[in-house]
Amino acid sequence: MSKASDAVRETRTSLTTVFRNPNLRRINLAFAGSAIGDWAYATAIVIWAYDVGGVRAVGLWFTVRLLLMTIATPFASTLVDRLPRRTVMVTTDLARGAIAATVALLVWVDAAPLTVFVLATLASIMAAPFRPAVAAILPTLVEAPEELTAANGTTSTIDSLSFLVGPALGGVLVTVIGVPFVVVFNALTFLWSASLLLRVSTGGELAATTVQEAVVPGADGVVAEAAEGRVAGAGETLAPVVAPAATVEVERPGSADEAPVAKEPSGFLSGSMAGFRTIWRDPDLRLVSGVYSAQTIVAGASAVFMIEMAVQMTPFGSRGVGYLDSAMGVGAVIGGLVAIGRASARRLATDFGIGVVFWAVPLVLAAVWPQMWAAFLAMFIIGVANPVVDVNAATILQRTASDAVMGRVFGALETALIGAMALGSAVMPLLIHAVGLRWSLTVLAVVISVAVLPAFIRLRRMNAMLAEPHALALLRAIPMFAPVEPKALEHIARSMVRIETRPGEVVIREGEEGDRFYVIESGALTATFHGGTLSQMGAGDPFGEIALLRHVPRTATVTADDPAVLWALDREAFLDAVTGNSEVNSRADDLIGKRIPTY
Repeated sequence: MSKASDAVRETRTSLTTVFRNPNLRRINLAFAGSAIGDWAYATAIVIWAYDVGGVRAVGLWFTVRLLLMTIATPFASTLVDRLPRRTVMVTTDLARGAIAATVALLVWVDAAPLTVFVLATLASIMAAPFRPAVAAILPTLVEAPEELTAANGTTSTIDSLSFLVGPALGGVLVTVIGVPFVVVFNALTFLWSASLLLRVSTGGELAATTVQEAVVPGADGVVAEAAEGRVAGAGETLAPVVAPAATVEVERPGSADEAPVAKEPSGFLSGSMAGFRTIWRDPDLRLVSGVYSAQTIVAGASAVFMIEMAVQMTPFGSRGVGYLDSAMGVGAVIGGLVAIGRASARRLATDFGIGVVFWAVPLVLAAVWPQMWAAFLAMFIIGVANPVVDVNAATILQRTASDAVMGRVFGALETALIGAMALGSAVMPLLIHAVGLRWSLTVLAVVISVAVLPAFIRLRRMNAMLAEPHALALLRAIPMFAPVEPKALEHIARSMVRIETRPGEVVIREGEEGDRFYVIESGALTATFHGGTLSQMGAGDPFGEIALLRHVPRTATVTADDPAVLWALDREAFLDAVTGNSEVNSRADDLIGKRIPTY
């Protein structure tokens, strides 16, 4: 019972954290509106297509649409990395809204079906950059790795709720007011989404509001090397150090809305393939993409086997597929809450793998007991697993891939997933024809499980890699690093080295060359100059930055008073972090100005 209570509390905390962040709140509300509209629109268009051309027209349209989306997605996702991501999402919403309004008009006047099919397909292609843009911008809007998982979980839960509400709403509206009005409703949801996205603040604006003045502890108001540049005693001072701060050209996004600048291969086509190259070169990304594709093979096959399950295992016939969809949707809502609740469990990779396995194993249940209860239970379990897979896979890619190619990585992944779905939907009818439904479900479950289970060895290792580094909390508390984008700050923390010191041990010595920046995790240290005490330092205090930034020898000696734990960052990594970001560089200059007296 206590575990259930803890899970509910974790879920509530994660949701509260997401919706307290105004940018995440706007992103999710925008997504909710357009997703519900999309599902209602899809239902209306399928009904319209069936009326004008029967099941063949519906099947042909879906196939053509899927193939064109597979081709378009890598190129569309390139825009996510080359243009401001918020602008990509807003433009996509406005374009799709205009297309939906046109489709509504054409259906209203009974225009040629081919024209409607072309525009409906174009609307799907226009949507290609939207999800990669959302996935790429989320890491720049969160403050901690757990918040990113919670944000992805919230988006997935909203998607699941939309899957429940949208089709039902579309069916009711088509019956009551007709197809054109449902399409107009979808156009209005795009306007709703665009209006909310326009209010998403950039990272630069966020940094400006969250950066606090550097308050430096100690009797003299300095942390040393807090007082690198100041001697003890009244009026006794060092001359101010006036060497200019180092300037290092580092390409780095300045805000959540700015498209990252990266050196691209020449040509748009080559640049569009960067996502595929990134996945192929990184063993972890390659593994996650492969395992994820295994799940979507089952998803593609489900479009076929769910109809057969409805016919063979339920008394409802082919229309029973809607009820099975509902069971899956209910499971997906619960699964979204499970994924959110486990945001802080530090098991991203293995939870992802378990979710994929539970897309396959429940099929054995329906194969062994070909009855209605087994069919509904199997689809419910798969529904629970679906958000666990989606949320954790998205978070892993966001935490692993470079921001410069983030949009294209998600575009490449989308392309692979769509291709895997097409494979599943193509193979399943042949399998059912050859061995029947029950053996087909068994074969599919066994093949996918056997393919995925060996991946758990590496997935367990990935859990440790994806865990929040110990030094991250220390860096977050230092005002100088407040403007640093969360993912970049996490990268800095991973570069830090843990150091244990004994009482009396000298960490840095006055006059020596500076090679590291330090942050104290625990213990007490004293800064001295020419034997005089400058300040006492404790947990959370940084020191050592002035020698690195000003290219001067150490201006103070720092000695451990008792056993202490420090985290050290090498000179080059520190300079890249500070001087590569104008806001951080400015904050560092301000801090140094307070530490070094001027005449």
